[in-house]
Amino acid sequence: MRPNEQMCTKRKYMFIKKAWLPKILVIWIIIVALIGRVIYNTMDADDKERRKEVLESMCDQRARMLQDQFSASINHVHALAVLVSTFHYSKTPSTVDQKTFAQYTARTAFERPLLSGVAYAQRVLNSERKEFERIHGWTIMTMDKKPSPIRDEYAPVVFSQETISYIESLDMMSGEEDRENILRSRATGKSVLTSPFRLLDSHHLGVVLTFPVYKFNLSPDPTAEERIRATAGYLGGAFDVETLVENLLGKLAEYQEIAVNVYDVTNSSEPLIMYGRQREDGDLLLKHVSPLDFGDPYRKHHMICRYLQNAPTSWTAITTAFLFSVIGLLVGYMVYSALIHIVKVEDDFHKMQQLKVRAEAADVAKSQFLATVSHEIRTPMNGILGMLAMILDTDLSSTQKDYAQTAQACGKSLVTLINEVLDRAKIEAGKLQLEAVPFEIRSMLDDVISLFSEKARHKGVELALLVSDKVPCIVIGDPGRFRQVITNLVDNSVKFSERGHIFVHVRLAKHAKVVLDKKAETSSNDRSEGVVASGDCQFDTLSGCEAADDRNCWENLEHLTANEEHQCNASQRATLLVCVEDTGIGIPLHAQEQLYMPFMQADSSTSRNYGGTGIGLSISKCLVELMGGQIGFVSRPQIGSTFSFTSVFKMCEKNEVGHLKKSLCQDLPMTFEGLKAVLVDERPLRAAVTKYHLMRLGVVVEVVSSIGMVVDISRKNGSFRSRNGRRPDMVLVDKDTWLSSEDGDSKLKGHTFKLPKMILIATKITSGELEKAKAEGFADRVIMKPLRASMIAACLQQVLGMRKEEQQDMVCGPGLFRGLLYGKKILVVDDNRVNRVVAAGALKKFGANVLCAESGKAAIALFQFPHNFDACFMDIQMPEMDGFETTRRIRKLEIEANEQVIEESSSEGTSNKVERHLPILAMTADVIHATRDECLKCGMDGYVSKPFEEEDLYQAVTKFFEPKTTTDQ
Repeated sequence: MRPNEQMCTKRKYMFIKKAWLPKILVIWIIIVALIGRVIYNTMDADDKERRKEVLESMCDQRARMLQDQFSASINHVHALAVLVSTFHYSKTPSTVDQKTFAQYTARTAFERPLLSGVAYAQRVLNSERKEFERIHGWTIMTMDKKPSPIRDEYAPVVFSQETISYIESLDMMSGEEDRENILRSRATGKSVLTSPFRLLDSHHLGVVLTFPVYKFNLSPDPTAEERIRATAGYLGGAFDVETLVENLLGKLAEYQEIAVNVYDVTNSSEPLIMYGRQREDGDLLLKHVSPLDFGDPYRKHHMICRYLQNAPTSWTAITTAFLFSVIGLLVGYMVYSALIHIVKVEDDFHKMQQLKVRAEAADVAKSQFLATVSHEIRTPMNGILGMLAMILDTDLSSTQKDYAQTAQACGKSLVTLINEVLDRAKIEAGKLQLEAVPFEIRSMLDDVISLFSEKARHKGVELALLVSDKVPCIVIGDPGRFRQVITNLVDNSVKFSERGHIFVHVRLAKHAKVVLDKKAETSSNDRSEGVVASGDCQFDTLSGCEAADDRNCWENLEHLTANEEHQCNASQRATLLVCVEDTGIGIPLHAQEQLYMPFMQADSSTSRNYGGTGIGLSISKCLVELMGGQIGFVSRPQIGSTFSFTSVFKMCEKNEVGHLKKSLCQDLPMTFEGLKAVLVDERPLRAAVTKYHLMRLGVVVEVVSSIGMVVDISRKNGSFRSRNGRRPDMVLVDKDTWLSSEDGDSKLKGHTFKLPKMILIATKITSGELEKAKAEGFADRVIMKPLRASMIAACLQQVLGMRKEEQQDMVCGPGLFRGLLYGKKILVVDDNRVNRVVAAGALKKFGANVLCAESGKAAIALFQFPHNFDACFMDIQMPEMDGFETTRRIRKLEIEANEQVIEESSSEGTSNKVERHLPILAMTADVIHATRDECLKCGMDGYVSKPFEEEDLYQAVTKFFEPKTTTDQ
């Protein structure tokens, strides 16, 4: 989406309109009020529900207690009825009389606290009335205390409790309701209750409980007639309901909180109150009814409870609703204020959007400008550098050759600057991606050192490389970016150093901690051990000059020289620590904080005196962080600087390491395997560097500190033999040690025994020093620093006088395969004539047959099948038809040709599985937009960036051809 479209989209979805804000505020207030009301109603309803539950619990509790006590009293009356039946009728003569009954009931009254009294009424038939009245001496009376009229039967009270002795001789069947209850009781055999009435001699309401008393035992399931015949009388008890309920409520502490009414609701239309006030008071809106069961199924009773006080005001609900409303209004006000602020800010926001669009457009324009400028500069630079390389291949005078080499170096510097600016642009845009390919670390570091060998040798600065044996040979990562960081650091060290040394050391990061721990345990006295003074230099470093960071001194690095095999597996990651130490001018303290800022240098005179743009360290820091590491430095003005960085790489699987070593590692000769060498060097760290390179060739090395030790050993043995008794094949002597060993020189001149070949190792040597060395028995050939395994091998081969077949084995890898392009037909497609000439000239050097095309259409015309091209280099940016479209059409032609071949083979009954696929490699100066992924997506097989060198073209195309040696041609 374009910037303008982005701005329009954001303006379309504007947050809110200003005119809506008052309406939204009013709606919010209404919503808050409604929610507050809902909260109040909900909490108030919860309070009422809890109040109702409490009332129900209290009412049910009272009803249950009343019912339980009433049931207990009924059981006691029933027991008394059984007692009368047993001792009055089953005993002859009867053991119960009025006195006995009165005494017994008085003594057991505590068991019947709810009864005001009990009495026994005997069943008397009309025919038995006279005899009955004669025996008892009184007349049967009605409830009004009048002689009872004649009726079928009577129920006069014969035994009574003293508390109700006034009812003696009263006929219980003289009342209509009493008569019905008695008849119902004897027919059912159960207790029967009367309706509430005022008890005699009491103003309290009560009920009478009646039980039948039988003369003899009945059958298990008697009929009503059998019960009537067996009935001897009736035992009754009077319940004072008001007193009963009052006593019950008095036992409860909270009885005053509620009002209790007990009703007889046998007649639901006219309920009879048994306890409580006739006038209802208290909280009339809330009441609870609890049913009562007094044992008479004919009678129905219930208890009604209600609070004496009305429900209190729910202050919790009011407070909560009020607080919510206040909070809601505050939130509404805050939101309203925020919305007003947002509306005010939106205008500024849209202005900022416009500025942002302009800034993005400027950023895009900058990237496009860099890409365009890069392309436009790289295209002619490719022609310039290519033509200069072709000129250098011709016969030139020394002056002409110097001019051409100078122009070539300037052109390469310009390309380096362009690459750095583009890398910075990629990093800022977040488009820089790292590769993950296997590569060999040691040969790559040798290549980096070789770039600066002439410059360091010219300055007289010793440049050295040491890689710990624990560092794996092959790792997986981005070799180009790793090399770029090291190259930049070494370039800076060479640029700013005029004396001393530049030391590149690589080790595993986890061993770096061991170094620091060992350093902490070592005393200052031990640190001076092994230090050899050289002039004013008395430090245990590579050259003896003081370094800014002493962690790379021999004391800390000694244990890393041990030959220990590094154990690894595919799941591990190797974190490498790379240190680049120099003894240059150092970095001023005020400039160290801004060292990694782009285009910043220590001071304004730096670029004038030393050159550079100040962008290299900034890019290096970004690359190191992309590789999962960190970079840091220690610098002391006029002492030097030590830059250290870490990088994380994946490990190769064990079964792949051997195969990758054959394809990636530098082809070092095997001729020196098993040779013995004695190395004479007074500096342990410098000796360790030389030993590292010799051991890579398979040479067994023994180190001694002076030439005098070599001569002394030879005199004792009569011939020079090493400590293990084996005669060495060569003696390598460092020039500084040779010049400082005057005693050794005199001994060396006067010896009478035969010494092995003696070879001098030097950073820089004059003709006079070389003649002096020859006179003392040194070989004509001097091994020049910085040391590299391939360069040492070439020198030893000449000094030791190896045979030609042995020399042939030492030819480096690329020399074996120079014939890969011989006779190959290659097409170069580019709209620029100079680029075509340069590419064709480079490929022809390797024996290729080159044909050029100036456009994509011309290339497609040449690729009409059948054709005999072996490879194609395709420019991407061409008029009419670019390289991507041209490649797509070529691939389409290949698919059609392959299908045609398959059809012809099937019709002829043969099988031809060989498919046509022409290797096409992109060749462009657009390094930002024409990425490797885009090239592969359209069908290309590789990528070569302009300006290119001969080796770039050769290495890119030879991957698609079978290797054959020059002897096969």
